[in-house]
Amino acid sequence: MLLALDIGNTTIHAGVFRGAHLLRQWRLSTDRHRTSDEWGLLMAGLLTHGGLNPRDVSGIALSSVVPPLNRALEEMCRAYFGREPLVVGPGTRTGIHIRYETPRDVGADRIVNAVAAHRLYGGPVIVVDFGTATTFDVVSAAGEYLGGVIAPGIGISTEALFEHASKLPRVDLVVPRTVIGRNTVASMQSGIIYGFAGQVDGIVERVAAEIGGNPDVVATGGLAETVSGLSRTIRRVNPLLCLEGLRLIYELNAGTGPAGA
Repeated sequence: MLLALDIGNTTIHAGVFRGAHLLRQWRLSTDRHRTSDEWGLLMAGLLTHGGLNPRDVSGIALSSVVPPLNRALEEMCRAYFGREPLVVGPGTRTGIHIRYETPRDVGADRIVNAVAAHRLYGGPVIVVDFGTATTFDVVSAAGEYLGGVIAPGIGISTEALFEHASKLPRVDLVVPRTVIGRNTVASMQSGIIYGFAGQVDGIVERVAAEIGGNPDVVATGGLAETVSGLSRTIRRVNPLLCLEGLRLIYELNAGTGPAGA
């Protein structure tokens, strides 16, 4: 079995694969203060509770945008699973050519998403990831990572609104019945949800005009399903994109997947 760990600023998405089949998945809070033992007991407990034997984990793939957590998680992999994790980073074979000015500056999660999107849907393709930041990653038809766009995420944007406008309440991020809000909550929901859908369409259309062609657009991350229904440009939603990318990169580096560029 392969244990895949996508460490984000807010949540950790963990999944276990047998071959290409995802057996179980979990979302955990990103706690920078947990020790390697705490992570080990947590992960082993989740596997056991899911009816899986931790001893059956034969490989681990990890991508992280939270460097302070890396050491504890890598130690956890060695101590509790007896495995050296494949940590996606500079030097990792991914099967795509990175055309960023400084390739090591690209977040590992963005590369993993790009690998999965190109392998699953072909290219050109744009990945829209609704995480702590909203990121747009562009992959050419030839499988080249061309770069992307980074915008404030929905969560941190709305938190800033709540904190700096004392009379505005916190609201659930759901689609209002009408664009024109007839109360404060509905007005805020409309501005947040339709505003971010408009942001996605605007950026995607500009990127498409810049690269030419008709790129596929796949959304992933927390609010992907909510925003995608209001977007003109998002064609697919895949909440498992990063886990699938970790699996593909692991297989490539282990010599069990198709060779890449």
